[in-house]
Amino acid sequence: MSDKLKPSTGTSATGLQKSLSPMSVWAIAFGCIIGWGSFINPGKKFLPNSGVAGTAIAMFFGALVMIIIAFSYAYMVPKFPKAGGEFTFAKECFGKFPAFLCGWFLVAAYLTNVPMNSTAIPLIVEGLFGEAALNWFGTTGYAVAGSNVSVGGIVLAVSVLILFGALNILGVEKAGFVQKVLAALLAFCAVTLFISGLVSAIRNGVSFNPLWGFDKSAVKELGTYHDSMANQNIASAVLATFAIAPWAFVGFDTIPQVAEEFKFPYQKVMKIMVVAIAFGFFVYTSNNTVCAVALNNWPELCAGGKWVLLIAAEQLLGGFGKTVVGIGVSCAVLSGIMGFYLASSRLMYSMSKESYLPKIFGKIDNKHDTPKNAMIFCIIISLVGPFLGREALGWFVDMSAIGASIGYLFTCLATIHTLKKDKDGRKALMVPAIIGVLFSSAFMVLQLVPIPGLEGVHFCWQSYVMLGVWIAIGLIFYLKQRKQFGIIQATTE
Repeated sequence: MSDKLKPSTGTSATGLQKSLSPMSVWAIAFGCIIGWGSFINPGKKFLPNSGVAGTAIAMFFGALVMIIIAFSYAYMVPKFPKAGGEFTFAKECFGKFPAFLCGWFLVAAYLTNVPMNSTAIPLIVEGLFGEAALNWFGTTGYAVAGSNVSVGGIVLAVSVLILFGALNILGVEKAGFVQKVLAALLAFCAVTLFISGLVSAIRNGVSFNPLWGFDKSAVKELGTYHDSMANQNIASAVLATFAIAPWAFVGFDTIPQVAEEFKFPYQKVMKIMVVAIAFGFFVYTSNNTVCAVALNNWPELCAGGKWVLLIAAEQLLGGFGKTVVGIGVSCAVLSGIMGFYLASSRLMYSMSKESYLPKIFGKIDNKHDTPKNAMIFCIIISLVGPFLGREALGWFVDMSAIGASIGYLFTCLATIHTLKKDKDGRKALMVPAIIGVLFSSAFMVLQLVPIPGLEGVHFCWQSYVMLGVWIAIGLIFYLKQRKQFGIIQATTE
């Protein structure tokens, strides 16, 4: 067995503990892939924009593209088994600025998912217990972009962010165990909903119309759905969801971020990634379809801003169904927070060790062997999310999608570069890597460029503003740290 493929134990050269099992790594990836979106977005985004058929097709091809891209990750991880993942690949293959560009946007991809999941916590409480459940301090809060932000919701979300951030600081083994429990419960809830929906479909028959989504504003204005409101542009329906596939499946690519902490052979990486992506596809598609199976009036419910999956589960299973959704979405949110905290802090730690970010982020806690300072920074940035409210969810989705697309692009380009440089006889990987480059580029075009006839696919204006702010912050870091790059290069040559 090659030394790069052998299992390892103990502590890495940089001080990170090698304590993650294959199941822990799968749980991290799966928990990151399936966050709040798979439970809340069926009514908010998927069904209105793409319908049942459009969402299923988009998720299938999205998962297929992610598996093709995963070949490049599985090839590169044994080559460079260090924390940092795509950042490390870009640094080794293309140099300092491309590496910083890749790493900075990956931080956006991972870190925006933490406040995004936390923002969903008040939605869960309101859906399960009513809006009054969060009016703890005698006030209903304030509004952001027309969405109410309650003081109780802020307190609850902030508490969860601090708690799970502290758990990550206490050690990756503890975090990995919690992640496995959350992922197992999440899978159980998703399967339960799928079986109940399948039984209902067999017993009562189903009508998935409108197959390709509908005009949400027209239904909201009239109060009821008519066939004339159905989306007739099939390409737009599919692409509206396919364009955010990098966000939907972001999580399998967090695996390289913890490569230094594996205690198993690296050749298992591909299997773990494929299983995590397949589970993700199942949950997204199943939850979306269950809504249409259980509810004949789902277009009206979507237009009215209702939590459609929760209503569907209660329709199918009564109070037990409501409990299943509550447990499932809670596990999805918490596992997403845990996993993306882990990935974000490891990426910032790796960038700091190479002096791409200030040295303070590269320090390892002496007691727990975790990048404590990087983790504290992630907690502080994430605390902004609960104050922005539910409308910020879409903005975070856009930022995560563009960051993930850039990470995929650099990984596939690095694979092509390494295959040519090493000439190791694995030419069959060249085709998936080239396909990965093409699709990663296509994702970025769909997200950033308004294309006539494909409304609802590209960024909203708030997302463009957030992207501009993130680029500005990155430039400040880059200009401040670039003097260190020459020192690094001189000491490594």
